[in-house]
Amino acid sequence: MQYIVDEHGVKTSVIVPFHLWKKITSENKKLQNKIEVLLAIKDGLSEIKGANKNYEEFQTLSDFVNESDS
Repeated sequence: MQYIVDEHGVKTSVIVPFHLWKKITSENKKLQNKIEVLLAIKDGLSEIKGANKNYEEFQTLSDFVNESDS
């Protein structure tokens, strides 16, 4: 890696070998996907808790699958 510094010697940028950059961006994408899944699960659990408090009926998995096919 190479660093770019300003006139005061403070590091302002870094040059990373391309293969390392590809690895970093690939790992970042995987982590972003995991975050999205975990947030969706969290939202789903919140919905379930809210429905339980209000004694609402849940949609079945079959109904959900059939609904998304339409």
